[in-house]
Amino acid sequence: MRTVIIEDEKVAAEALQALLSEIDATIEVTAVLQTIDESVEWFVTEPPPDLVFMDVHLADGSAFAIFEQVKIPCPIVFTTAYDEFALKAFEVNSIDYLLKPIDRRALQRAINKFRNLTAIQDNNQLIANMLSVIKQERRYKSCFLIPVKDKLIPLATVDIALICIDDKSLKVLTLSGKTYLLNASLDEWMIQLDPALFYRANRQYIISRHAISDISVWFGGKLSVNLTVPSPDRILVSKARVADFKSWVAG
Repeated sequence: MRTVIIEDEKVAAEALQALLSEIDATIEVTAVLQTIDESVEWFVTEPPPDLVFMDVHLADGSAFAIFEQVKIPCPIVFTTAYDEFALKAFEVNSIDYLLKPIDRRALQRAINKFRNLTAIQDNNQLIANMLSVIKQERRYKSCFLIPVKDKLIPLATVDIALICIDDKSLKVLTLSGKTYLLNASLDEWMIQLDPALFYRANRQYIISRHAISDISVWFGGKLSVNLTVPSPDRILVSKARVADFKSWVAG
């Protein structure tokens, strides 16, 4: 079994490797990744492993940001010192959620669950089925209530052009040119939006398909996305995500 560990704490990564070796000496840890960027680059360039162990909190942000930048087609076991992300973990292809410090019995349970699932059918088909079920059951928001002073303003999802971080504030820009301040984070907004219509271009921007005017080729193999509404800054898609972005636009 080929595994990858995404963990920014060296001691925790080494402890997990030791436990995996004790449980089954045939488990091979092919990579230990520490950041979001490093993980995205690895999954873009390397064949997927059989199983991933992923810490929720990394040094450069939430591990859920990885899924917004690259597809991970294999089962994932999340590890964290906190349990507030348990439900969110199962919105991606997670099969278990382990609290730190990781108990040997809990880790054995996760390994057994993985083996039971893969024994039923081929791993790729298993994940395809899991994602299909999630997609069918998922209901994305069609309208939001935006607090403005002492009122709540209804904002239809189809009217959103851009959600961005600007001057340390989270804002939404509408197709008609209105701007509202938002609560929560980009991560929390993204999970409520239909990924067929909205794309996390980078850590600062979520863009709507309907707001794209054109796309320019930029330096270093990047893309610059031009919208029908003004954005606070240039919206760039990294070289590693160009293929995925083009597929989304064309899809």
